[in-house]
Amino acid sequence: MKDLLVITILGEDRPGLVAKISGALAKENVNIVDIEQSVIRNLFSMFMIVDLSTSEINDQKLNDILYSLAQELKLKLEIHPYESKEVEEAKKKLYNIKVIGKDKPGIVAAISSVLAERNVNIERIKMLSRGELIVMEMIIDIKANDPNELRRALIKIADEIAVDIIFQSEEKAKTRKKLIVFDMDSTLVDAEIIDELAKAAGVENVVKDITARGMRGEIDFKEALKERVKLLKGLPIEVLEEIRDNLVLTPGCEELVRTLKAMGYKLALISGGFTFFTDALKERLGFDYAFANKLVIKDGKLTGEIEGEIIDSKKKAEILEEIAKKENISKDEIVAIGDGANDRIMLENAGLGIAFNAKEILKKVADGKLTKENLMGILYCLGHTKQEYKK
Repeated sequence: MKDLLVITILGEDRPGLVAKISGALAKENVNIVDIEQSVIRNLFSMFMIVDLSTSEINDQKLNDILYSLAQELKLKLEIHPYESKEVEEAKKKLYNIKVIGKDKPGIVAAISSVLAERNVNIERIKMLSRGELIVMEMIIDIKANDPNELRRALIKIADEIAVDIIFQSEEKAKTRKKLIVFDMDSTLVDAEIIDELAKAAGVENVVKDITARGMRGEIDFKEALKERVKLLKGLPIEVLEEIRDNLVLTPGCEELVRTLKAMGYKLALISGGFTFFTDALKERLGFDYAFANKLVIKDGKLTGEIEGEIIDSKKKAEILEEIAKKENISKDEIVAIGDGANDRIMLENAGLGIAFNAKEILKKVADGKLTKENLMGILYCLGHTKQEYKK
């Protein structure tokens, strides 16, 4: 280790800096064993660990050479002996955090405090985007911490400082995703459609109460759905058509879906709602798959019944698995996005489960949470840049 030196360099960025610095080392047969370089707002920074054992010069001679070069290039340079012990990378438990939201003071402090309290080491921090949204990525070593407890703590602090957060293993975060699965109500559509139907049927308050309890997981979804649909008996099909033709989508979702489609992702809509609306969204937005419950319509009116098996939480997960088999992809290559208890198993089974504007029951099992203001943040969770999706 006595032959290893740590070199840090800072200065104004311009072409050729890396070539000149590495060239000076190569000329003296000094080997670069580790290196990281970046540019932040035109500020060049480079960190290197170099090995002198392959060279005929000593550390003092290297100091003279590099300090002279730094002066010529108008850079700040520091050189120190490398004294740290070897770290066994295989023993690290690396996790990936993405923080998404509007910029404000204290975001890094709040997140890093939660990590420091648990002796979690931050390996790297990088700003992925700055503008309407800031997107920051952290790579951390969670050591002996329980990842589920840490995820809950991070979601809690994210709620307190009004940002969104995604937390998953670095291995899963690196896995390229191929299928994106959305819920419909209060996810793609900025409303609960059954509540809109209930309003037209004059049973809004009763149905809204059942919907809210079902989304929180307080009552069985199947029974809750049957009870609500029964209250819609006699509703004319014209009412459904009017609601369908005037659906208000969550701001940004149309742009997001079209961008994902253009990038080559397969898209699925798996809803505990109704095919009358999911089929229309599939055609409008270009989804590859759409699944939902089928309302029975007779003589132009709802009968208050549902045809076939009801799509509840378990059924959503089964459909997810069926699509994965058909597309020949693994669960780790799937992103699932939903907002309520009915999406729980689907999110747990996906490689990335995102609780969107979600109830607390879903935040407990999801990899992270997004609010509708930050919907486009999904692209960053998939590893894309602002430049890519603006093309």
